[in-house]
Amino acid sequence: MIGLSASMVSTIMLIATGLFLLLFGSAVQWLISVSASRDISAIELLYDTVFTGVGLSYGLSAILPAIFGTLALVMLMTLFIAPLGIATALYLTEYARRTWYTKLIRISIMNLAGVPAIIYGVFGLGFFVYGLGGQVDELFFSDRLPSPTFGTPGLLWAALTLALLNLPVVIVAITEGLDALPSDLREASIALGATKGETVFRAVLPAALPSVFTGLILATARAAGEVAPLLLVGAVKYAPSLPFSAKAPFIELEQKFMHVGFQLFDAVLFNRVGPGDLGWIATVALVLVVLILTLNLIAVALRAIILRRRVPLNPF
Repeated sequence: MIGLSASMVSTIMLIATGLFLLLFGSAVQWLISVSASRDISAIELLYDTVFTGVGLSYGLSAILPAIFGTLALVMLMTLFIAPLGIATALYLTEYARRTWYTKLIRISIMNLAGVPAIIYGVFGLGFFVYGLGGQVDELFFSDRLPSPTFGTPGLLWAALTLALLNLPVVIVAITEGLDALPSDLREASIALGATKGETVFRAVLPAALPSVFTGLILATARAAGEVAPLLLVGAVKYAPSLPFSAKAPFIELEQKFMHVGFQLFDAVLFNRVGPGDLGWIATVALVLVVLILTLNLIAVALRAIILRRRVPLNPF
């Protein structure tokens, strides 16, 4: 069984490496061939591809604004999903009684993890955009009506939609980590005089931190690459400005944004990309893969740093 698992991992790594090299080679070939045909340097073409999009044909846009939009979406989604996922998992594992009702809730959460992403997009459009957004406009921005402020797809609603999409994954990962902890840990804490809250937050939750970070890493990777819900709740082909502001909270929650995955989707299906420009699609795909890999590496590094600081030093 161990040999079979090792061979499967090796096969997956080999396929992933081959796909990455294929994207990288296609992107480099496109840069060289297009720069030669347009009599410009590859550096100038790369600059236009990343920053301006001026030198690109077929209505294609620059990649850098899409990268910033993707990062803003992922960070905002993480702020929503982390406390809610941890609180839900702690309640189901540490406080709720083991009855048929809680078992039904756990099964429902696991089933929600398999719901198609576009269903969450339709729910986000109806509930967040037209429901909550319309109410917010009537209460706080009535002077701007009928022009909507929050009653239209934007960054906030996209982050909340992706939070709902990834919340079951985070809850399941944290719940499994909490269930795997030995009961002796809880009993020893209570035997030493700790209350229920002190046991949960000072003994159980720190021991389950690897599972917490695992769930958040999975949610981050899925949010960076998910496209289907964003078609309905805020992602656009071109945004006139970045979703950031110099004033608090330093982010434009109601603004539409660009997304790397949406750029790739739009280029494949709607732009008239010629055979010679298929390398541009490979370039966007390569940027998306590198972005997801970078986010995962940052999350893994933060997890390692935090867990290392919690290990007590050997006094001997």
